[in-house]
Amino acid sequence: MPLPQHFFISDDGGALHDTREPLWSSRPLRTNYCRSHAIIDTVEDLKSTLRHGEYAIPGGYPLFFVMGDGGASSFEYVRKNLREVMEAFKDAHRHSPMRPVEVAINYEDGDLTCDGSGARIPSAYAED
Repeated sequence: MPLPQHFFISDDGGALHDTREPLWSSRPLRTNYCRSHAIIDTVEDLKSTLRHGEYAIPGGYPLFFVMGDGGASSFEYVRKNLREVMEAFKDAHRHSPMRPVEVAINYEDGDLTCDGSGARIPSAYAED
């Protein structure tokens, strides 16, 4: 669902602003709205990273989530299972197979697949 026209997402840090407000550029509604996080510590970091998208900026390199058990998950899988993924943040330990802990770039692994769906995760340099 697209944002209303009066909302603005800054390219500098991914903050969400309401341009109807006076001095809107100095008072963001949310500072952590749309940016990619290398380390996922909170549900807010996860949602912000999902909004940012599955490609690194700059460079356009394909990203994937590293889960708590060391497995890989695609952005599509995490989006489709978001409720269960967010529940995993309630656990005190970070080793859950449903909890994203990092975002990484798949540079050269042409055989990397999502542990949850079995779908192939694109790579930057191993494509035909």
